[in-house]
Amino acid sequence: MSVPNSSSAPKETITARMARWAAGLQFKDLSAEAVYQAKRFLLDSVGCALGGYLQHDVKIALEVLAEIAGPGKATVIGTGQQMDPVSASLANALMIRCMDYNDIYWKQDPSHPSDIFPAAMACCERGRCNGRELMVGLVLGHEFEMRLCEAAFPGVRERGWHHATLTAFVSPIVAGRALHLSWEQIQHAIGISASRHCTLGAVTAGKLTMMKNTVDPMATQSGVLAALLAEKGYTGPEHVIDGKEGLTHVFKPEWKLELLTEGLGDSWRITQCGMKAFPTEALTHTPISAVLDLVKANDLKPEQVAKIQIRSLARAADILSDPSKYDPHTRETADHSLPYVIAAALVERQVTPVQFTMEKILDPRIRAQLNKVEVVADPEIEKVFPALQRVIVHIDTTEGHSFDKQLDYPKGDPRNPLTDKEVEEKFAALAEGVLTPGAQQRVKDAIWNLERVGSISELMALMKADVRKAKSLKARTKSRVHAKTRKNHKPLPA
Repeated sequence: MSVPNSSSAPKETITARMARWAAGLQFKDLSAEAVYQAKRFLLDSVGCALGGYLQHDVKIALEVLAEIAGPGKATVIGTGQQMDPVSASLANALMIRCMDYNDIYWKQDPSHPSDIFPAAMACCERGRCNGRELMVGLVLGHEFEMRLCEAAFPGVRERGWHHATLTAFVSPIVAGRALHLSWEQIQHAIGISASRHCTLGAVTAGKLTMMKNTVDPMATQSGVLAALLAEKGYTGPEHVIDGKEGLTHVFKPEWKLELLTEGLGDSWRITQCGMKAFPTEALTHTPISAVLDLVKANDLKPEQVAKIQIRSLARAADILSDPSKYDPHTRETADHSLPYVIAAALVERQVTPVQFTMEKILDPRIRAQLNKVEVVADPEIEKVFPALQRVIVHIDTTEGHSFDKQLDYPKGDPRNPLTDKEVEEKFAALAEGVLTPGAQQRVKDAIWNLERVGSISELMALMKADVRKAKSLKARTKSRVHAKTRKNHKPLPA
């Protein structure tokens, strides 16, 4: 739709252009590569969710949702329970996010676009959509989340805000498209969600808590609620990005808003996103990769290493190696601690979810290496970021030898991607203890053939735990739901 050529005509807002394009996007418009990557990222994210289902913070959240969630058609991964889409989107997004193991994109800002997948999942279930419609939602989330990460100079994280602030602008687009809202309704949904959901960077500064992995799922939940409100006629500010006291007015100084809509549909951002080979903060991946290469190539034992120097970005030195990161006592602090992940790589020669149990975090052999790690901010590395995630690692041994390695990007980066086999292996490792091998295969088959899936509810049902030890959580959650049902005298869906 073009704006009339008149000086009196109001300028079209950026959210109108974004919403109109999202409302009109069809599966046939997607490139073959975008479809392929959507399947890869969905399989990776479901694996992360199945691993996340067993984590302590998810157990807490599921207990709370069992008390407060309403009836609905959206399925919770692991439990198989159906509830309202707002609650289900929070539960599933937290499962995907909680281990810090899902996808990663970092330009001016970092983000994990697959945190938004549950908005598409829940709203596609509510709208009785098929696999093709789900893939449109998955691609949309990456498209606008990644563009928002490119548009701010400096990024909002550098201004003290968390990237969940950006997710609150994108999740209502994904949810609204899955609900088949008009572009005007999607625009209102953006305004509803984004105008009330700015997230402080404090959640990833210093000693970290469970909120580190929860704020983005809450932003996804916000988008689903906003879309449901807009569906019924609720309105939100149309100028929430480019108008008075909108995003660019409040979050000064420089924004390149043309990046949000320029060339939409000419290429697809999802093909430029990375996957995590390690369950840790993104800027730790290149140093982990470099250290593992040096340790394995030279068969270095922990007792042989006197010092490991990591030259990296100033933000890595600031966020990932402050004093709390040299004495981690929670998983959230450990997976954002450069000293810890490097010490674990040195001792264990791997960095997997196993290295983030409390037993490992407090392991004396790993902790003895923490103070050997020095993180130095390198101005020359700043100059090449974000095009390169360069690190320079220098290791001194107790015998007087030195080893050096420069690495410009880690395994999992689009320039060095995980293979399909590696994605499936990661999925299997995370799904173990939740799904039997047969159930895992059914999920993989469905996702690799997603365009043939007729019902997203049938897809989500495949993700229900069928391993005995995982069922104990489902039983506890179900008993609380039944207690609520008896109290309220109205049954919830099975």
